[in-house]
Amino acid sequence: MSIHLYWIIGTGIVGLLFSFWKTGWILKQEEGSDKMKRIGASIAEGAMAFLRAEYRVLAVFVVVVAILLGWANFGREGSSALIALSFVTGAVASGLAGFLGMRVATKANNRTTHAARTGLAKALNVAFTGGSVMGLSVVALGVIGLSGLFLFYSHQFNNDYVRIITVLSGFSLGASSIALFARVGGGIYTKAADVGADLVGKVEAGIPEDHPLNPATIADNVGDNVGDVAGMGADLFESYVGSIVGSMVLGASVMVAGNMDTSFIILPLMIAGVGILVSILGTFMVSVKEGGNPQKGLNRGEFGSSFILLIIMFFIITKVLPSDFTLGGNVFTSLGVFWATLIGLLAGLGIGMITEYYTGTESRPVKSITRQSLTGPATNLIAGLGVGMQSTAIPIIILAAAIMGANHFAGLYGIAMAALGMLANTGIQLAVDAYGPISDNAGGIAEMANLPKEVRQRTDKLDAVGNTTAAIGKGFAIGSAALTSLALFAAFRTTVEAISGVPLSINITEARVMAGLFVGGMLPFLFSSLAMNAVGKAAMAMIEEVRRQFKSIPELAAALKVMKKYGEDQKMSSEDQKIFEAADGKAEYGKCVEISTSSAIRQMLMPGLLAICTPVLVGFVFGPETLGGLLAGVTVTGVLMAIFQSNAGGAWDNAKKLFEEGITINGEKYCKGSEAHKAAVVGDTVGDPFKDTSGPSLNILIKLMAVVSLVIAPLIIK
Repeated sequence: MSIHLYWIIGTGIVGLLFSFWKTGWILKQEEGSDKMKRIGASIAEGAMAFLRAEYRVLAVFVVVVAILLGWANFGREGSSALIALSFVTGAVASGLAGFLGMRVATKANNRTTHAARTGLAKALNVAFTGGSVMGLSVVALGVIGLSGLFLFYSHQFNNDYVRIITVLSGFSLGASSIALFARVGGGIYTKAADVGADLVGKVEAGIPEDHPLNPATIADNVGDNVGDVAGMGADLFESYVGSIVGSMVLGASVMVAGNMDTSFIILPLMIAGVGILVSILGTFMVSVKEGGNPQKGLNRGEFGSSFILLIIMFFIITKVLPSDFTLGGNVFTSLGVFWATLIGLLAGLGIGMITEYYTGTESRPVKSITRQSLTGPATNLIAGLGVGMQSTAIPIIILAAAIMGANHFAGLYGIAMAALGMLANTGIQLAVDAYGPISDNAGGIAEMANLPKEVRQRTDKLDAVGNTTAAIGKGFAIGSAALTSLALFAAFRTTVEAISGVPLSINITEARVMAGLFVGGMLPFLFSSLAMNAVGKAAMAMIEEVRRQFKSIPELAAALKVMKKYGEDQKMSSEDQKIFEAADGKAEYGKCVEISTSSAIRQMLMPGLLAICTPVLVGFVFGPETLGGLLAGVTVTGVLMAIFQSNAGGAWDNAKKLFEEGITINGEKYCKGSEAHKAAVVGDTVGDPFKDTSGPSLNILIKLMAVVSLVIAPLIIK
């Protein structure tokens, strides 16, 4: 088995080397004019300042939790104080993945803008290459961390695999903890800046998005990086790690059931290692001809690599696993495990397609929101809420079918492998996801640097494709969260039964289980309220600051008056042009960046502590049965709330974009600045924390609570 582990670690090293090579290529690209360099440097400086501030706070949290974990597990039968090492390693790997990805993304944005001056094909290449660094860093660090620790613990604990996996689960806890704080903190940051920039800039002042006169525009672009690059990276890192750990725990249970074959434990790591190599191959498939459709290029890389991976997984699963095995009294086959993995992949694609339908600009749900915007913000909000609620139905049916299908073919191990099937190609999936915010930032820089219209048109085309790919990415994130949580839930139950020697009965007719179920069902609502209130408080401070600058800085006030005299296509007089140029650089961007940073760091703590402390409190006070009920409740309502909020927010966002592009409704054309557009901006502002703060964070909440329960299982039994 050691040979396999060395090979798997080698694939992780290849992934890191590929990331470093692509980073070097990005740094060699031209940055553009001095103004573009200055804007890009401001965004990079703000993003890294936030990351440093966030990591300083999280370092204290990691040290404290590591000490508590080590102390609680010291000398504990079936566990070890080394679980603290796993926790710290997982936290550091998650933080490092976010750092590497955001460092390159902030370097790639203005280089993408400059590339867009010459053509669409080169701009796509630069933006996607920047995203690929994030994607490959995440999977490489995950595989190296898990495989390296597994190899070390195999020697340390003399191949006691149940104990090894118990200690290794701390890695997933570290990754999940950092992911939640990164997602919530990044979401608060980006939405506070976005709301301030939109409400005061677009609605009140009437200036375009990303205009250099708007003091919040740098903070808004920084937010795209800390929320959609570092936050999304940490999110998928912990999903990726959680699905592997859940599969390994259930693989150990297969061994305990009498199948003394380590292949059930090592298989998830082997698939993850192969996934790295296939993701690298997929990056070479992404290209577009000048004037072509970037969507086709990205789809070629994502779906082409998925097809290749599927073929390889078939051979690995059928060759590595025994032809048949027993689990839970049932006999399953290795081919059944492959079918379960395939079901997971198809379920992720299905949820992604449904997400795209409910949030796409050409879809009926989004167009229904635009029609109802004609009568004001209230009807816009009602329509968006209705779309979000309706969008939960089909994805939940797909998930239910996937769970039943995977369980039919390979039991609980099949459900865990279905989650891994969704995430095995995370490298290329995350590369496509991270490409989106890089393109978005590139458009913002083009606007702030006053580049020709065709440059912004090219970056907007890239950004529009990024919105579509993000919808598919969210489908995988939500689907994998549900299946990974279920796998971790099953792993928790398996661990409790293995330690106690008694079957764990989670019967909802029992009062303590029902009580846990209700409390768990409530938690996603409380968590969402904390996250959204945090955005509201931070946004209020941002709005007040932008208004203050518009009023108190004479050059900004004069330039705003000049802008109101002219339409977007009209040329200014020479005198007004001088007034406008005098305002260049007068906006105090740094103060807005500071407001978002301090607010996000301060407000992210309470939601994070709620997720970590609740299962600990319930487990130690009320026992594993009540904790099982809690996990069931939080998983069901958490998945529903995540789908509802993400899709409602996405639909509101694209309804607003349709007005900005110009849309004809009932024979009349409505454009930017119309009353209907202002109503759509209000809806988009409400939807921003839905889709970028609380919604995505719920994916992590349900997995974090499951992995906390898994880690404390030996303690609450003893």
